[in-house]
Amino acid sequence: MPSTDSHTDAAGRAAEAPDATGESRLDAGLLPLLAEADLLDSPAGWGTATTRSGAFRLEPVRLDRDLELLTGWMNDPEVAAYWELAGPAATTAAHVRAQLAGDSRSIPCLGLLAGTPMSYWEIYRADLDPIARHYPARPHDTGIHLLIGDGTNRGRGLGTALLRAVADLVFDNRPRCTRVIAEPDIGNTPSVSAFVNSGFRCFKEIDLPEKRAALMIRERALRNLL
Repeated sequence: MPSTDSHTDAAGRAAEAPDATGESRLDAGLLPLLAEADLLDSPAGWGTATTRSGAFRLEPVRLDRDLELLTGWMNDPEVAAYWELAGPAATTAAHVRAQLAGDSRSIPCLGLLAGTPMSYWEIYRADLDPIARHYPARPHDTGIHLLIGDGTNRGRGLGTALLRAVADLVFDNRPRCTRVIAEPDIGNTPSVSAFVNSGFRCFKEIDLPEKRAALMIRERALRNLL
């Protein structure tokens, strides 16, 4: 949703609320909300996308509510092979907390399908991320990381549908963004195939510290042709 939405406007008014003297002051507690609104246009307010399996939406992670669920997903062998976050809850918490404590250039989210949490997403500013060193980044390029948490939801084309849905949510709610970026492990053939089938093209292969990746790009300009 554009940064001029009601969610952002309310945050702006509250952040500059007058104090007892009538002068405006900055409420430090609202700075993360303002940063999110500025850098990623508030994924919490992006609404739902329709898929063949039901309505899908993103909801920012709350560790007090979601840590046990996420830890279970990270310890699934199929997930752990690529995310490398298997272990105690503290391992998952540290990974998520690093984003929550940052400047909101990366927002960890649950993916809810028909109201049920079933996937984990990281929506991030690719142009502000180290990935930008590997391609000619444009301002507001938006990156995505994804895992399907429940094995029963894998292997039946759902990843393709969800990737298309999330890319569409990005384009619908981030008018300044012209491209969605991803970098799945080149060895994760099902993931690479899901990106291709959802309208991404492989720009090139790149070497990242933790993997050799396929740099995938979906262009806004080609959105209605795919």
